[in-house]
Amino acid sequence: MIEKLKQHVLAGGLLNEEQANILAASPDKEALYEAARQITRHFMGNKFDTCSIINAKSGNCSEDCKWCAQSGHYNTNVTLYPLLPAEECIRHATYNRRQGIGRFALVTSGKKVSEKDMVKVTDTIRQIKQATDIKCCASMGLLSREQLQALYDSGTENYHCNIETAPSYFRTLCTTHTMEQKMETIRTARKIGFRICSGGIIGMGETMEQRIEMALFLQREGILSIPLNLLQPIPGTPLGETKPLTDEEILTTIALFRFINPKAYLRFSGGRARLSEETQRKALRIGINAAIIGDLLTTIGSRVAEDKALFTTEGYSLTENTDWER
Repeated sequence: MIEKLKQHVLAGGLLNEEQANILAASPDKEALYEAARQITRHFMGNKFDTCSIINAKSGNCSEDCKWCAQSGHYNTNVTLYPLLPAEECIRHATYNRRQGIGRFALVTSGKKVSEKDMVKVTDTIRQIKQATDIKCCASMGLLSREQLQALYDSGTENYHCNIETAPSYFRTLCTTHTMEQKMETIRTARKIGFRICSGGIIGMGETMEQRIEMALFLQREGILSIPLNLLQPIPGTPLGETKPLTDEEILTTIALFRFINPKAYLRFSGGRARLSEETQRKALRIGINAAIIGDLLTTIGSRVAEDKALFTTEGYSLTENTDWER
C-alpha cells in the first residue's frame, strides 16, 4: 500500500484521510520514510529554505494558548520587553544575511500589533530593505486588512500565522481566539499578495489522526511553507509536564506531512535542538527541506554554521531560489 500511495502522489494525486491513516498504521516505517524521501526529491529537488527570526516584542500576551511562555495567563520566566527599536532589528537582519540566511522575520507577542507599533514596524521593515537584500517576513497575530496592507507595502513578502494544531483540537488548547479568526487573517494576507507560512506544534496531546487532520487542512488551503514545531514543555504553562513524542512518532508525522503536502517546504522549527543529530539527519532525508536557524523565540536555536553543514551533507543546496507560490 505504501508503494501504491507513493505512486499516486508522484502522479499528481492528493491523499485523503483514509489513505493517510493507512500509511500511519503501516508497521514498515523504513519503507514509509523511503517513500517520503522519494516524494520530496521528486517535487522539491535539493532546494532548502532558510529563515531566521527575532522576538521583536516579548511577553504579556492576552491569549491563553496552553503551550506558550509568552502568555500573560501563566507564570513563566520569559523576558518581558516592548517593541525593539529599528536599529536592533536591522543589526540582526544584516548579521543573518551575512551568514547566508535567506529570510528574516519580525515576530511579536500578543493577539495583534497596535496601530502605534505598526507604524514603527513598517518603518523598521523599510530600513531593513534599504540595508540588506534579505527577504522580510512577519508574524504579528490577527491583523486587520489595513494593517496587513501597510505591512505588505513596507516590503514584507511573507506572512506567518500558524494554525497550531488540528481544527478539532484547537479549542482544547486556546479559548481566547479561534481557528476561524486565524484563517480570516491568512486568507486576507494571501489576497493582498503575501506568501503564506503556516504550520503548528506537534506533541501537545493530539492524536496521530489529528496530526493528519492538520496536514490535510493545510493541503486544502494550499499552504506551501509549513513549520513543524516540537512541543518544548515550558514550566508554568498547562503543558509544562507533557511527555515528549518518541523519535518514531516525530519521523512518522514528517513522512505523513510530506505525503499529504508533497510540494511544501516542511520547516524544522522549535524543539529541534532536543533531537539527536542522527534523528535530525533522518528527518532531513524523509522530507524536512527548510529550517528556522539561529536563536528562536523563547528557546535557544542552533548554530548557523553547524546547521548549514548538516543540511548540505544531506544533499541540500542553500543557494537555490526557494520562493513559493503566493
